[in-house]
Amino acid sequence: MIGLGSYAFFWQLSDRNPERFGLREAFTATRALDVGLFQICDTESIASADERELSGLVDHARELELTIELGTKGVAPEHLQAYLRLAERFDARLVRSMIRFDDRIDSVETARQAIASVLDDFAAADVTLALETYELIGTRVLIDLVASFESEHLGICLDPGNVVANYESPRDAVELCAPWVRNVHAKDFAFARQEGWVGFTYSGTPLGTGRHDYAHLLSTVAPRERGINEIVEHWLPWQHDPETTIRTEREWTASALDYLRSIR
Repeated sequence: MIGLGSYAFFWQLSDRNPERFGLREAFTATRALDVGLFQICDTESIASADERELSGLVDHARELELTIELGTKGVAPEHLQAYLRLAERFDARLVRSMIRFDDRIDSVETARQAIASVLDDFAAADVTLALETYELIGTRVLIDLVASFESEHLGICLDPGNVVANYESPRDAVELCAPWVRNVHAKDFAFARQEGWVGFTYSGTPLGTGRHDYAHLLSTVAPRERGINEIVEHWLPWQHDPETTIRTEREWTASALDYLRSIR
């Protein structure tokens, strides 16, 4: 299924938007685009929402017949347990997270131990934990960790654009991760010369116009054949003023949906 994530509404949800969206508005806008899936990703206020606010969001998603996924950062056991409880409230079947190192999770091994302590609970609830590819964890290291559990309820959230910051190839990440992918972040990226030709900027671009070979991802990972959701995100830089930025964000979302619906 094709869905939208919080990062497709990054500027609309930010305090730089004079008419700032909340999640309710993002849910409504998602359904207005004939999309039935939304990933609440890195919106940490959801974890501290009071009962009234949380119930309102759950009810609104159900009224819209919107499937919800959740996304957060970190693998501390109590943090993952909190998101598992949220997943149960939203009837979400997937929680995306990222390994982050701190005083408690200070190595891949302590991350492994933390995941091991909660994975049975995720499996019992039939919720999948998907760990995202990104620059602080080498792709092969992440694969080794995930593969060591041999669990249907632990996999990888594939975001090929992130691995470039670790001197890795997005195409290689797609091919290496394919068997373990449980979620895809669909966004595009490109390099552009900085003014004066002094270096490059690595940033977002409308899906299908940049360096990401999405057709290769589809043929390699086969998300549609395997029931793996594709979540639209953007790396949209600020466009000088709120009006232009928000208009551009909405244009990128519409074009990304058109692209994903057309490509096979």
